Amino acid sequence: MLVCGVDDAGRGSVLGPLVIAGISIEKNKIKQLVKIGVKDSKQLSPQSRERLYEKILSIVDGYYVAKISPKMIDKNVNKNLLNQLEANYMAKVIKKLEAGSSYVDSCDVNPKRFGLYISNIAKTGKIISSHHADRKYPVVSAASIIAKVSRDREIEKLRKNHDLGSGYPSDSKTMGFIKNWVSQNGDVPIFVRKSWKPVKILLKSST
Repeated sequence: MLVCGVDDAGRGSVLGPLVIAGISIEKNKIKQLVKIGVKDSKQLSPQSRERLYEKILSIVDGYYVAKISPKMIDKNVNKNLLNQLEANYMAKVIKKLEAGSSYVDSCDVNPKRFGLYISNIAKTGKIISSHHADRKYPVVSAASIIAKVSRDREIEKLRKNHDLGSGYPSDSKTMGFIKNWVSQNGDVPIFVRKSWKPVKILLKSST
């Protein structure tokens, strides 16, 4: 039976896409993921993630990566629908992978509600929704690595032309980049999320 794992990367970032990735694998092959050392991507160095990324793709039976643009994120955050947006994309990934059961890392405070929402959209197989699923289930750990590497590669493309820092609002380099851009252009670049509070403050102070 095919089992699916789904996770996100870049939810808290102030720029770039929110990436949703899923992998599908025959249940009897999950031990191979454990053997190569998959774990929550946040616990791995960038070099380890890149190395594991290639190994994961050589083991799994299928994978799918969806990227949500800053514009789409802003549209939904402004309506207080970010969790629903993420659930919709997780359902899309699950439908593509057609597994008998799917494990997802819940971004909702209520994992059961999040799982039911995905299930109602995906209408395929069983959905197991949990907090910290990327630490509990190797299939979600593998998905978290695929998501993180995919997002890191998107950010690297931006770094070729911009000195961005990490992309997170706690990074003074990132916020300095956005502040300078706003002061010079009166708005943020298309890859920055306008709906994030620190960005709203910068935009408001520039008017």
